[in-house]
Amino acid sequence: MEGREAIHTSTHDAHIEELRERRKHYYARFFRRFALLIIAFFLVPLFLVGWGINTYYTKFATARMTNSFHALVDNHRKIIELFLGERSSKLHLTAHTHSRDYLAQVSNLAHVFEMINLEQSSITDLGVIDEHGRHLAYIGPYDLMDKNYTNAFWFKEVMKKGLYISDMFMGFRKIPHFIMAVTRTENGETWILRATINTEVFRSLVENVTIGKTGEVYLLNQQGIFQTSPRFRGKIMEKSPFPVESFHEGTRIRILDADDQKHIPRQIVAQTWLKEPHWMLVVKQDYSEAFSDVNHANRATLVFLLLSAIATLIVTVIITKHMVAVIRRRDAEADQLSKQLMQAGKLASVGELSAGVAHEINNPLAIILTERQILLDLVGQTPSLDEEFKKELVESLSQVDVQVQRCKRITHNLLRFSRRTTSVIETVNLNEFLREVIELVEREAKTSGITFIPELEEGLPPLLTDPSQLQQVFLNLITNAVDAHDGKPYGSIHISTRSDDENEGVEVVFADTGSGISQKNLEKVFDPFFTTKPVGKGTGLGLSICYSIIKRLGGDVSVQSELDKGTVFTIFLPYSPPSDLQESMNEELEV
Repeated sequence: MEGREAIHTSTHDAHIEELRERRKHYYARFFRRFALLIIAFFLVPLFLVGWGINTYYTKFATARMTNSFHALVDNHRKIIELFLGERSSKLHLTAHTHSRDYLAQVSNLAHVFEMINLEQSSITDLGVIDEHGRHLAYIGPYDLMDKNYTNAFWFKEVMKKGLYISDMFMGFRKIPHFIMAVTRTENGETWILRATINTEVFRSLVENVTIGKTGEVYLLNQQGIFQTSPRFRGKIMEKSPFPVESFHEGTRIRILDADDQKHIPRQIVAQTWLKEPHWMLVVKQDYSEAFSDVNHANRATLVFLLLSAIATLIVTVIITKHMVAVIRRRDAEADQLSKQLMQAGKLASVGELSAGVAHEINNPLAIILTERQILLDLVGQTPSLDEEFKKELVESLSQVDVQVQRCKRITHNLLRFSRRTTSVIETVNLNEFLREVIELVEREAKTSGITFIPELEEGLPPLLTDPSQLQQVFLNLITNAVDAHDGKPYGSIHISTRSDDENEGVEVVFADTGSGISQKNLEKVFDPFFTTKPVGKGTGLGLSICYSIIKRLGGDVSVQSELDKGTVFTIFLPYSPPSDLQESMNEELEV
């Protein structure tokens, strides 16, 4: 028999181990699938939205940057044209409002020169030249009175056009400069009013436009010669490596690829032509700086997507672990419930056995009482018996009656405990009811060194309640109180009752000197399947069922506890049960 039990136990353990291993693989597979599912549903839309936002913003920012570059070039072209237009207008106005003879006088020419430069010293010198290229008068820092300009390129152009603005050239001064000249015919003779534009003022106007750290602005003539000095590469009057397109209206913007050999990075270039003279205004900037905002936005988007992906992965792992933990807990609760059901089945069998044993014991007890009564009758009918013997015999028979009555009470309580009856609302004397419950468990508690201290208030009003369910609650609380003294040599369970007329009920307090409950577990003592008892000793359903029973009876239950000092359960029971409980019980009886 023992060999069979050992084989059965070994087979059972192997089955449990196999089930655990199978569940372990199931949890791992579920974790992977659930995590991949969440990642697919979160990351794919996230990356699609991020890609769409990045594409849209890149196009928007690029267009905005291009438009800004376009507007900058147009505005700068207008400023340069305005500068040249104002000087040519002043020169034209001077030539047509003053006669040659008037301007040929140096003092008069000096006065005009001063008036033209009144607001800004934009003209370096001013000269009056006849149709043969000779100076009639000159105001300026150079000695040019003996110079003849008959063969100068600009002399021929101004005589032909009437107004001419030259390119940069060296001339007699041997420094880069350009001139502006107008003609006037007076008494059949043509003469020229020529001015040299202040190169430094003009260059500062063109070049001193700040466009970031890598931007530069310069002018090119139609042959590709620098008319102003670039900021980084080249000098004034040198040949530009930048290709010069034919004259066109408006502004054109293009991207120049990087030239690694010349260490030239990728650049954005805007170009537009001045109307007079035909100079090309060029604005350049490194592509990386011009589109730094776009690049910054792209990096920010990538960082955002990366952080979002990491956050999604972390949340996915946390959620998946939580789900697996919930499933594990549900599986554990299901296993525990299966064990509890098995225990309930065993308890039912024990209850039926206890009921049978109680009935079997009651029959001999009834016979013993009958025989006792017969012996008492015989004693009374036998006067010849010794009085001392007769007295001892009567006392012995009285003791038999006491012990038989005690056995009857024990079997009666055992029958009430094991009997399965329909819930019925009855009048209950709470104090007597508690005494019966205490008597049922007192013997076992004393073997553990635990004493009961009842303090039951006299004169309590009777309760209308369900005695069978109330007994289940009291037995469970007392059993838990006894179990709480495990490991202690002694202890006590204090049970008290008190009427609460204000709330129309009775308060029952169960206070023990056991191990107590920690604060973190105190809020969960009424949760299903929660237990602080060792594995195999508690199912975690007792207090949950007690809570449900008390609430159903219209009462309330609370708990206070402190580790190593004990626990106090306080139950409130109304004098009368709720009306809905009575109605539901009546419906059960009718069915």
